[in-house]
Amino acid sequence: MSRTLHRRTTLLIALVIVLIDQLSKIAASSLLERGQSVPLIPNLLSLQLVHNTGAAFSILRDSTAVLGLLSLVVGSGLIVWIWRHRTQPLWQGLAAAFLLGGTLGNGLDRWRLSHVVDFLAFVPIDFPIFNGADIAINIAVLCFAIDVWTHRDDTHRG
Repeated sequence: MSRTLHRRTTLLIALVIVLIDQLSKIAASSLLERGQSVPLIPNLLSLQLVHNTGAAFSILRDSTAVLGLLSLVVGSGLIVWIWRHRTQPLWQGLAAAFLLGGTLGNGLDRWRLSHVVDFLAFVPIDFPIFNGADIAINIAVLCFAIDVWTHRDDTHRG
């Protein structure tokens, strides 16, 4: 039995991700001072507000315009791809939804604020501070991997 995701559902999931991401960033920005660290889960996760003008791991620092344009191109491409495919296999549709939501979430920050709002910090390890959009993009990678793996299994059964 093949499970699929309709394009409207895919776009709705992406919209929910963008809303959660933006609302969490608004909350973090209004409740935290920049650089302040507040434990969320003791010895694991804290809230720490930073403004990131680069991409993951601070690559392309101070390249907000380039990264904003990249977000626009990737987001537009994903919307066109989703709309052209009425349905997608479940994991592929979820991957597209999470990638679109994460891309637009960080893109909105870049376009409106000229930086991305990051506020989640792992305490026990030295890892870049991140946000909900970053989590969504990583979930998208996992969903793409699951999609590839499940399609690989289908071809080996045939």
